[in-house]
Amino acid sequence: MAGWRRVEHRRSGDWNVQPVSAASAVKDYSCPGCGLTVAQGTAHLVTWRADGVLGDASDLAARRHWHTHCWRIGA
Repeated sequence: MAGWRRVEHRRSGDWNVQPVSAASAVKDYSCPGCGLTVAQGTAHLVTWRADGVLGDASDLAARRHWHTHCWRIGA
């Protein structure tokens, strides 16, 4: 992954947020915020729970790829 991971605090809990550069984005993903494709070659964010009850491995396995804008406006 390209950027520095950080923890963001939201109403829904604490989230790990990892930026992915356009050069590192090598496949398409579906953004859970808008339902559209995060296309290969598009800089975006990967997020996963930082406070999940099932443990780190489970939280990491449930990570999602978001458009940066979608994460900012509605995660």
